[in-house]
Amino acid sequence: MDTEIILQAEGLYHVYESSAIDGNVVALRGLHVKVRPGEAVAVVGPSGSGKSTLLKCLGGLMKPSAGNVSFQGKQINRLTGPELVSLRQDTVSFIFQDANLLPDLNALDNVAQPLRHQGASAIDSRKKARALLQRLGMDDRAGGMPSQLSGGEQQRVAIARALITEPKLILADEPTGALDPITSREVLSLFAKLHEEEDVAFLLVTHSREVASFADRSLELREGRFIAQHGEDVDISDLSSTRALIIDETGTMTLPPEIMTGLGGPGRFEIESDSNEQILTLSRLEKNASPAVKGVKLILAPVCPACKHVYFDEVQECPSCGSSRPMVPE
Repeated sequence: MDTEIILQAEGLYHVYESSAIDGNVVALRGLHVKVRPGEAVAVVGPSGSGKSTLLKCLGGLMKPSAGNVSFQGKQINRLTGPELVSLRQDTVSFIFQDANLLPDLNALDNVAQPLRHQGASAIDSRKKARALLQRLGMDDRAGGMPSQLSGGEQQRVAIARALITEPKLILADEPTGALDPITSREVLSLFAKLHEEEDVAFLLVTHSREVASFADRSLELREGRFIAQHGEDVDISDLSSTRALIIDETGTMTLPPEIMTGLGGPGRFEIESDSNEQILTLSRLEKNASPAVKGVKLILAPVCPACKHVYFDEVQECPSCGSSRPMVPE
């Protein structure tokens, strides 16, 4: 195992047993994943593709049916329960879509709780928790109960709780899925700051293009397999050896990365009239292709798509019609 890899999974399978007519469900099909210190990786895919199952297996919250998961070279399936808890506390923190705050504790004590579990005193834990909440602009809400906090505030508390143990890796499951677009961007901006300034590594699972654009690279998951990878330092070895062209029920086609690169990246194509069921001949309609492996940088839209108002500043809402300002490819 490479000592420069903080998290690694090899040959990861997971099967959900079922007594239904369709039989067992294979959620993960031999996945390989590597996350290096300070790297941000996104796993993207539609609902039911296996994203949450993968995250639970990587975080030691679920035992895979087959394969190995290692934190800093230590295989978690060989650890005792207490050893696994200790390794997670020292290495990784979790952020979930719904924040998962303890309802009977205020924001300050929710953030302090992981340190209390590690045996730190209440005074020291709360002091560090308050400093984190202040850093995240939540100092004045420290005494608020979860039910009194907005969705964005709850997520900021969850982020502070994830950071209090100074983890080397944060695993996030749809971290902005329950937030409005503006609050979502604020959370992503905070992630980017932590990633750049604190060298925190991230592995996020998401179906959002905007969330994925935060990462250094992204892996596309379909039907339990990685079928494409985009971004910086792309490692094709992470992908399945049986990378297949997939056409879903809506007619959407997913191509392996080497084919995408050969086509010049995503875009609009015309299927030539002499094509048959076995052969597809594609012709690009746009003149300019965008490289698939370079990722897509998103920026705030220069014009409101609803009322055509032209923006001249960094506002998040249209001053003319009040709609949320979208992100578009640069």
